[in-house]
Amino acid sequence: MGCVSSKQFKRAPRHEDAAILARETTFSLNEVEALYELFKKISYSIIKDGLIHKEEFQLALFRNSNRKNLFADRIFDLFDLKRDGVIEFEEFVRSLHIFHPDTPIAEKIAFAFRLYDLRGTGSIEREELKEMVLAILNESELLLSDEAVEQIVDQADLNSDGRIDPNEWKEFASKNPALLKNMTLPYLKDITMSFPSFVLYSGTGDEEL
Repeated sequence: MGCVSSKQFKRAPRHEDAAILARETTFSLNEVEALYELFKKISYSIIKDGLIHKEEFQLALFRNSNRKNLFADRIFDLFDLKRDGVIEFEEFVRSLHIFHPDTPIAEKIAFAFRLYDLRGTGSIEREELKEMVLAILNESELLLSDEAVEQIVDQADLNSDGRIDPNEWKEFASKNPALLKNMTLPYLKDITMSFPSFVLYSGTGDEEL
């Protein structure tokens, strides 16, 4: 797998570096170059240093840089592949790849598993799943009873051992595609044609959960 230097992405990526990203993701070369324009827009929205900070990421997602949100925090953490508190262009492209409509569903399921595994233990605790469900419902301004939320968790914990392993998650997500609705950004297929608002979250109705 090719290694791309981070410093050059404070300027436009060189053709050969963009080509590596295109080869290793779902994006075409033209789409990678278009994504750089979107990256610049986000990374210069507040701090203006060519890197995406959490406040800028939060602003891009929810139009509010101060609002605390577990979903946004988790997405930022997973985009920040180097765990250095900022998102570089290479990380941006490699992570957005998951949200491309043409990315295999198995990759989306695996990413969603890591998203819900809040403590990084390799399994999703019942409380972790409950926390994320409540965070997503809160962001979409939907209300579900505690009983309904517990039913969602019960469906995922197939063997009732208090945690959801990768196989249980795969089966649960396959039967509940609404869980992966926010894992696809349709506009990424047309990224060279337009630059829409960068919004990862897509609310789901309670009938979908």
